[in-house]
Amino acid sequence: MWTCPNCGREFKRTNQSHYCGNAPASVDEYISQQVKDIQPILVSLKNTINEAIPDAEETIAWSTPTWKKKGNIIRFAVSKNHIGVYVWEDAVSFFEERLRGIETDNGVIRLKIGEEMPLSLIADIATWCFAMDQRS
Repeated sequence: MWTCPNCGREFKRTNQSHYCGNAPASVDEYISQQVKDIQPILVSLKNTINEAIPDAEETIAWSTPTWKKKGNIIRFAVSKNHIGVYVWEDAVSFFEERLRGIETDNGVIRLKIGEEMPLSLIADIATWCFAMDQRS
């Protein structure tokens, strides 16, 4: 077992990557903790997802904004140079043509900060993932 010297959490792997702070209590709190320049982008992303899947529950899971119903549908997290949008791996395959030019990997869509956010695409992906969640 390895104990993080900053937060005191224990992990099986030495130097396990993790978030050392307290998890935000809401999506709005998560957004408010981000750099000011990126906050309007995150608000737009949040609003887009809420409009696309109004029956999903907006919550925090893994310290990140997450929408779920039966299971997890979609979530996002800010990284240094991108916003990671986490969806079903099948969604990345289904939307492969529309995602051309956007970095993806195993259910992660990496939206580069500073580039236009493809909000209509994110709405369509959220809707598709919600529909798949309801089938399972």
